[in-house]
Amino acid sequence: MSEFGDYIKARREQLQKQDAAAFSLRKVAAQAQIEPSYLSKIERGLQPPPGEATIVSLALALGEDPDVLLALAGKVSEELKKIIQQRPKLFGQLIRQLKDMPDHAVLHLVREVRDGNW
Repeated sequence: MSEFGDYIKARREQLQKQDAAAFSLRKVAAQAQIEPSYLSKIERGLQPPPGEATIVSLALALGEDPDVLLALAGKVSEELKKIIQQRPKLFGQLIRQLKDMPDHAVLHLVREVRDGNW
Protein backbone atom coordinates (compact mmCIF):
# COMPACT_ATOMS: atom_id res chain seq x y z
CA MET A 1 0.00 0.00 0.00
CA SER A 2 1.04 3.55 -0.50
CA GLU A 3 1.99 5.84 2.35
CA PHE A 4 -0.65 8.28 1.11
CA GLY A 5 -3.40 5.67 0.92
CA ASP A 6 -2.42 4.18 4.28
CA TYR A 7 -2.56 7.60 5.91
CA ILE A 8 -5.95 8.45 4.40
CA LYS A 9 -7.42 5.13 5.51
CA ALA A 10 -5.97 5.34 9.03
CA ARG A 11 -7.20 8.91 9.50
CA ARG A 12 -10.68 8.12 8.19
CA GLU A 13 -10.95 5.03 10.39
CA GLN A 14 -9.72 6.98 13.41
CA LEU A 15 -12.43 9.59 12.84
CA GLN A 16 -14.97 6.86 12.11
CA LYS A 17 -14.47 5.51 15.66
CA GLN A 18 -15.70 8.88 16.95
CA ASP A 19 -18.52 9.31 14.42
CA ALA A 20 -19.29 6.21 12.39
CA ALA A 21 -21.87 7.83 10.13
CA ALA A 22 -19.94 10.97 9.22
CA PHE A 23 -16.69 9.22 8.36
CA SER A 24 -17.79 6.15 6.46
CA LEU A 25 -16.01 5.65 3.19
CA ARG A 26 -19.12 6.76 1.31
CA LYS A 27 -19.56 9.95 3.37
CA VAL A 28 -15.93 11.00 3.07
CA ALA A 29 -15.98 10.28 -0.66
CA ALA A 30 -19.13 12.38 -1.03
CA GLN A 31 -17.56 15.25 0.90
CA ALA A 32 -14.48 15.07 -1.31
CA GLN A 33 -16.71 14.83 -4.40
CA ILE A 34 -15.24 11.54 -5.58
CA GLU A 35 -16.69 8.08 -6.07
CA PRO A 36 -16.49 5.72 -3.07
CA SER A 37 -14.84 3.07 -5.23
CA TYR A 38 -12.12 5.57 -6.18
CA LEU A 39 -11.48 6.43 -2.52
CA SER A 40 -11.36 2.73 -1.68
CA LYS A 41 -8.74 2.17 -4.38
CA ILE A 42 -6.68 5.11 -3.09
CA GLU A 43 -6.82 3.75 0.44
CA ARG A 44 -5.74 0.29 -0.72
CA GLY A 45 -2.90 1.67 -2.83
CA LEU A 46 -4.48 0.51 -6.08
CA GLN A 47 -4.64 4.07 -7.42
CA PRO A 48 -1.88 6.64 -7.25
CA PRO A 49 -2.60 9.76 -5.20
CA PRO A 50 -5.10 12.03 -6.94
CA GLY A 51 -4.54 15.59 -8.12
CA GLU A 52 -4.18 18.63 -5.92
CA ALA A 53 -7.85 19.63 -5.88
CA THR A 54 -8.98 16.17 -4.78
CA ILE A 55 -6.26 15.96 -2.14
CA VAL A 56 -7.33 19.34 -0.76
CA SER A 57 -10.95 18.15 -0.71
CA LEU A 58 -9.93 14.98 1.14
CA ALA A 59 -7.91 17.05 3.61
CA LEU A 60 -10.92 19.23 4.36
CA ALA A 61 -13.19 16.19 4.74
CA LEU A 62 -10.74 14.60 7.18
CA GLY A 63 -9.76 17.76 9.06
CA GLU A 64 -6.18 17.53 7.84
CA ASP A 65 -3.65 20.08 6.64
CA PRO A 66 -3.72 20.00 2.81
CA ASP A 67 0.05 20.58 2.66
CA VAL A 68 0.66 17.45 4.74
CA LEU A 69 -1.48 15.29 2.46
CA LEU A 70 0.10 16.83 -0.64
CA ALA A 71 3.56 16.03 0.75
CA LEU A 72 2.54 12.44 1.50
CA ALA A 73 1.40 12.23 -2.12
CA GLY A 74 4.78 13.55 -3.31
CA LYS A 75 3.27 16.83 -4.43
CA VAL A 76 3.50 20.53 -3.62
CA SER A 77 0.61 22.94 -3.93
CA GLU A 78 0.55 25.33 -6.87
CA GLU A 79 0.66 28.19 -4.36
CA LEU A 80 3.93 26.94 -2.85
CA LYS A 81 5.38 26.26 -6.31
CA LYS A 82 4.73 29.87 -7.29
CA ILE A 83 6.36 31.14 -4.10
CA ILE A 84 9.43 28.96 -4.65
CA GLN A 85 9.66 29.95 -8.32
CA GLN A 86 9.90 33.62 -7.33
CA ARG A 87 13.23 32.96 -5.55
CA PRO A 88 14.29 29.40 -6.41
CA LYS A 89 17.93 29.72 -5.36
CA LEU A 90 17.12 31.19 -1.93
CA PHE A 91 14.33 28.72 -1.19
CA GLY A 92 16.51 25.82 -2.33
CA GLN A 93 19.26 26.93 0.06
CA LEU A 94 16.77 27.48 2.87
CA ILE A 95 15.17 24.05 2.52
CA ARG A 96 18.57 22.34 2.37
CA GLN A 97 19.62 24.12 5.57
CA LEU A 98 16.36 23.24 7.33
CA LYS A 99 16.43 19.54 6.47
CA ASP A 100 18.89 18.65 9.24
CA MET A 101 17.54 20.98 11.89
CA PRO A 102 15.48 19.50 14.73
CA ASP A 103 11.75 20.24 14.66
CA HIS A 104 11.91 22.60 17.62
CA ALA A 105 14.51 24.75 15.85
CA VAL A 106 12.41 24.90 12.67
CA LEU A 107 9.32 25.81 14.70
CA HIS A 108 11.28 28.56 16.44
CA LEU A 109 12.39 29.93 13.07
CA VAL A 110 8.83 29.81 11.70
CA ARG A 111 7.53 31.71 14.72
CA GLU A 112 10.25 34.33 14.35
CA VAL A 113 9.41 34.89 10.69
CA ARG A 114 5.65 34.83 11.30
CA ASP A 115 5.88 37.35 14.15
CA GLY A 116 8.26 39.63 12.23
CA ASN A 117 11.04 39.26 14.80
CA TRP A 118 13.81 38.98 12.25
